[in-house]
Amino acid sequence: MCEIYAGQNPERYRPINRSVRIGGHSTSIQLEAAFWVLIDEIAEKQGFSTARFLSTLYDEALELNGSISNFSSLLRTSCLIYLMNGDKAQSQTFRVAAE
Repeated sequence: MCEIYAGQNPERYRPINRSVRIGGHSTSIQLEAAFWVLIDEIAEKQGFSTARFLSTLYDEALELNGSISNFSSLLRTSCLIYLMNGDKAQSQTFRVAAE
């Protein structure tokens, strides 16, 4: 019944830490490998480096919501939105905060 999920390559859910600079502070983000693949893809389609995409997403979410309680969860759900929206997500661009 769950073979498609249970039989996946363990490398897909291996946790990976990446060090990034967000809001002027160095931090480490841990996500499963499959999420990093998607985040790299989203960033590339937006014309950003992954670091720039993460920083922009953080800044915009902070501006819209006032706080971010769990940035890793925000990233995972952003990947889900990207997958669920398909071509619609690819045609939208993120607003880049003033540099």
